[in-house]
Amino acid sequence: MIVYGTGYSPYVRKVLVSLAEKGVAYEHRPVMFHAPDADFQAASPLGKIPALEDEGFRLADSSAIFWYLERKHPTPALVPADARGLGRAVWFDKFGDTELFAKLIVPFVERVLKPNMMKTPTDEAAVTRALDKDLPPLFDYLEGEISGPYLVGEAFSIADIAIATGFYNFHLAKARIDADRWPKLAAYVDATLARPSFKAAMDAKKG
Repeated sequence: MIVYGTGYSPYVRKVLVSLAEKGVAYEHRPVMFHAPDADFQAASPLGKIPALEDEGFRLADSSAIFWYLERKHPTPALVPADARGLGRAVWFDKFGDTELFAKLIVPFVERVLKPNMMKTPTDEAAVTRALDKDLPPLFDYLEGEISGPYLVGEAFSIADIAIATGFYNFHLAKARIDADRWPKLAAYVDATLARPSFKAAMDAKKG
């Protein structure tokens, strides 16, 4: 099994964490978007990451890959068995990928990606806008949803992976959750990122 995509991507990290939780062996090829790699392009016709190749089967998109892995390697399950829990897990996966990611990644793009990889100036005003205006309503929502170590039910799931993964990039940009304002969210994110599966994914070769 081959996973394509730089480990700096929260979406790639979502797949790597899922594989680590399930104990599935894989090869990681940390390519960037639209990399001129024929095998990667065959797996991801739009040039997006992550992409997967498994015994000749190719697939792109982190959520599609997750559900493929969940069916092929069902133990341990990373989705709740009950209907309501499953629905909430799918919701948090969607929320993490769309609503949260777009705002959470701004400090990383401005403070890390632009100066170090794109060689362009940082827009600190964009960072301030994200931290002071765009993220607080999302943090408020998550603070109200956290009632224990897991977002859904009594076990770690795709909901936790999808919500926590972008906070690694957030921390790389020297941004932190205000623990006085959002104590449950701050503790939840720190505990989730400390899981061995996240540590393994974050230690993966970034490329």
